[in-house]
Amino acid sequence: MALQGPIPVTFAMVFPHGCYVVGEVEPVKDFDASSNGRFVQARDKQTAELVWQVAVMDGDPTLKPPQKTVAVKILAPVQPVPPSPMPGLPFTPVEFDAITVTPYVNGNGRLAYSIKVHDMHAPRQTAQPAQAKAGKDAA
Repeated sequence: MALQGPIPVTFAMVFPHGCYVVGEVEPVKDFDASSNGRFVQARDKQTAELVWQVAVMDGDPTLKPPQKTVAVKILAPVQPVPPSPMPGLPFTPVEFDAITVTPYVNGNGRLAYSIKVHDMHAPRQTAQPAQAKAGKDAA
């Protein structure tokens, strides 16, 4: 099989409705290396970069509440900083680059995905849909 290890995907494939930061960026604990109250931060097995984690809420309106919040692991040498909050919004919109997903079977025997990224930033401006732009021009 050609697919080995993490599967590269785009942000739009994982979060077609966008996503929002709903937690703090925190270091991920290496449970095998940590002992006797000594915390050791996890490193990615492929890149050896430090692993950080942030909770995000998927913007998909069709998801059930338990499915909306997911953990995204960020591979970075220093703690990533989320984008600045946007005035008037209860949550901070975010986008990720260099995304991979790794499927696994969770403790309940269900298929789940581990999401790893290399970059976190504010959403990029996108071109307005032609219909919305035409409406503005007519006003």
